[in-house]
Amino acid sequence: MTPDERRSALEAIAKEVAVCTRCRLAQARTRAVPGEGNPETEVMFVGEGPGFNEDRQGRPFVGQAGHLLEKLLLTLGWTRDQVFIANVVKCRPPENRDPEPDEIAACAPFLTRQLEALDPAVVVTLGRYSMARFNPGAKISQVHGTYRPGTPESGAPDSLVYFLYHPAAATRDPAIEAASYRDIAGVPAALLEARARRANRDTAAGGMVVPAERTEDANIAPQRATTEPTERPAVALPATSDVATSSVAADGESVPTDQLGLF
Repeated sequence: MTPDERRSALEAIAKEVAVCTRCRLAQARTRAVPGEGNPETEVMFVGEGPGFNEDRQGRPFVGQAGHLLEKLLLTLGWTRDQVFIANVVKCRPPENRDPEPDEIAACAPFLTRQLEALDPAVVVTLGRYSMARFNPGAKISQVHGTYRPGTPESGAPDSLVYFLYHPAAATRDPAIEAASYRDIAGVPAALLEARARRANRDTAAGGMVVPAERTEDANIAPQRATTEPTERPAVALPATSDVATSSVAADGESVPTDQLGLF
């Protein structure tokens, strides 16, 4: 998918979400919240659903939980405009209650289409409802800080899916907040593995792989190179001083960053 096609696909989804009446959540919403971010990113964050502030502004993660998410991103040297942020349901459940199964099902095609358009290397789930989309039956208390390959059923068959607590839970519980800071430090390792998997896949298929340019600047925006419009952008990986000195791998073991090829 070309950059223009990807952008057009995301805009079309957003327009449909804005007028959607597929479930009861549309009856009480102020504004639907399709999602936002860089359409050329390698990393997509998926939360649960809009809250009070999101419902008023039509944007995801703009309240207290959003402020914490931005702080977590900053530990990696990233900002929210370098990633894409969406939710499992696109309208606020009344009084911020949990979304019902039929509401999640009604919104599922929108999220699937966003995943197809973005084709992210890494999907970062925020909370148990997002986690359940990609890892049914798991418990967030057991899988947070780990990742696994996506499946066709999840809508992200070519992605690695990394599980985090929801930032809203972290704002209420200091222990979860501390775990969230530890857990997000493992996202760069997942991104590196995802890139390697895709490079191996493309090589096996006979495709030409253009390696990401290494840089000492951790704040380069993840935008597509204009000279190679079909190549996905490289999200800048954090410098050692920006994150903990190790990242958590899928098996739960700590991997030193000097073995991850970050620099």
